[in-house]
This record gives sequence, C-alpha cells and structure tokens, in this order.
Amino acid sequence: MLKILIVTGDGGESYEALYAVHRFQEEGWVPVVAAPSLRRLHMVMHDFQPGWDTYIERKGYGLESNITFSDVAVAEYDAVLILGGRAPEYLRNDERLLELLRAFDQAGKWIFAICHGVQVLAAAGLAAGKQVTCYHHVKREAELAGAKFVDEQAVVDGRVVTAQTWQSHPQFYREVVARLKSGKHGARP
Repeated sequence: MLKILIVTGDGGESYEALYAVHRFQEEGWVPVVAAPSLRRLHMVMHDFQPGWDTYIERKGYGLESNITFSDVAVAEYDAVLILGGRAPEYLRNDERLLELLRAFDQAGKWIFAICHGVQVLAAAGLAAGKQVTCYHHVKREAELAGAKFVDEQAVVDGRVVTAQTWQSHPQFYREVVARLKSGKHGARP
C-alpha cells in the first residue's frame, strides 16, 4: 500500500488538499498531511473573479495535520506532494521542510507540486534544470530558480510532476496516479 506525504499549512488551498486526500484514498493509498505543527489547519479557497487581476481568497474547509515536518521519516513514504495556496509563501522558509524535500529527491522518490507549491520546490533547489508549470504569477520565481516554465496544465520532468492550479486536477492526477502505479521511482512508467 502506497503512502504519500501531503505538505501544506495555514493558508493552504483547501480544495487542493481535500482533493488529494480523497483521490489517494480512492486508490487505497495512505495520504498523510504534514505541516509545521500538529493541529487543525486554517485552509483557504482561491478563485478567479471577473474584474480582478489576481485570485480572490475565501475561508476554506479546515484540515487536520497528521504529522509535523520534524517527525517525517522519508523512508516510510513513496512520494511527496506540495500543495498550493498561500502556505508555500512561508513554508519555503522552513528549513525542516526543505531538508525533507531534498531527502525525497536523494532517495529517488516522486515529487509532486501544484500551483504555488513550486515556490517550495524552488527554495529547496529542486526546480533547477527542470521543466515545470505552476500558477502564472509565480512563474518568474520558478524561472529565477533555474526552471523552464511550460504553459501546460501538468508537466512531467523525470521524478517531478507539476500542475498550474486546482483547475489542473484532471491532467495532474492522471500523471500522478500513473507514476505511482508504475511502481518505479525515478523512471517514467
């Protein structure tokens, strides 16, 4: 049975979080929500509204974290998923999380990021030389970290799979599930 670490925190996108948890459960896998602290997280919903140059934010469904970054043992997981929302803005400064992501990479495990999640990927030094996609307003940050932005809903580059927003769920999870079902780490199915 696969076990996937889902990274988020306060200000994380609630739809992305709940979709991930439920999608992995649907496959019979074990999703584990990791955050800076062990508690109920304050999640948000980002949406697009005519007349706005950027997204709007509303209060989202809450979500319990199952484990803190300090307590994660990378060897117990098959993959890590970094969610978007506003949480990556501060999570990218959490050295515990950055070290965890580097450990997932060194172990040859799958690394998934959606929306603003690429900010954490970039801060960990794992975007350099990769083709990625992300929310358009963090595209420059990905490029400054050495990534090549690709304007597609989901992009696969080696063990890294990225998506633009929650609107990318169909394309993104098609790629994520295919890779996890392949049973391979670090190789395309």
